[in-house]
Amino acid sequence: MGKNKANTAALDANMEKAKQEGKLLYRIKKSKTSYLMLAPYLILFTFFTIAPVLVSIGLSFTYFNMLEAPDFVGWANYIKLFLDDDIFMIALKNTLLFAVITGPVSYILCVLFAWIINEFRGKMRAFLTLIFYAPSICGQAYLVWNIILNPGKTGWLNGILIKMGFLDEPLLWMQTEKYVLPVLIVVQLWLSLGTGFLSFIAGLQTVDKSLYEAAAMDGVKNRWQELWYVTLPSMKPQLMFGAVMQITQSFAVADISIQLAGNPSVNYAGATVVTHLLDYSSTRYEMGYASAIATVLFLLMVGTNKFVQKILGRVGE
Repeated sequence: MGKNKANTAALDANMEKAKQEGKLLYRIKKSKTSYLMLAPYLILFTFFTIAPVLVSIGLSFTYFNMLEAPDFVGWANYIKLFLDDDIFMIALKNTLLFAVITGPVSYILCVLFAWIINEFRGKMRAFLTLIFYAPSICGQAYLVWNIILNPGKTGWLNGILIKMGFLDEPLLWMQTEKYVLPVLIVVQLWLSLGTGFLSFIAGLQTVDKSLYEAAAMDGVKNRWQELWYVTLPSMKPQLMFGAVMQITQSFAVADISIQLAGNPSVNYAGATVVTHLLDYSSTRYEMGYASAIATVLFLLMVGTNKFVQKILGRVGE
């Protein structure tokens, strides 16, 4: 009797699976033009994003020096990473500080500045958008900050502080451990108004104006209530996209640390997970260990992204 029930259940499961597969094939046939247009992107995304991630996860369980075939070592790389690698723990702490501070702050600034700029019209809005967006695409941004943070009296920051009487002699900003991380956080915030910022401006321009009239009739009285109950819920896709971009930027900090503080920085004060990853991949060519670092970073990004999406799903409630 029990065997007959099990067979019946298995048969029903197979029928349901076949039915779902049939529906999928039907949807593909019905929308084959759309799938054909998506195919180039899906192929490139699979080969250049999904496949490298999977290969990296696989290599993280091996010793691989680029000259010999990968040698399986199990969990050895991860054990070394969390128990024996003091520099990684410093880099992880710095990266989490970057993410906790620059991620939310830069995200809020992007939304706020986009909301303010959207109130302008025509050329003024385009001009302000360019002004705020320019630092994120300027290839010479680090040169500006190198001039500002120059350790001599010719450095703009030292010169201003000495002239105002706050300093008696120039400070070595990027050679003094306690200043390195705060300065890098400030620079990262300055550079953070990027693609997410543009998506917010685009999203604000697509909000249906009639929703504000309906909200006013329902008791919404001021601009902040309009922002929370009407504007933000109407641009959730852009908010999600901007969150992904800001999370990626906050966890993937490397260039500003290398350009301003060097690699390695003084007492590894500016080390991040990505700079540590670059050290093992591009300098030491220990690709198995570097893959383990990359896998940990990937899991951190995915987990944080899921958490942020749950929070954003409650916007406007």
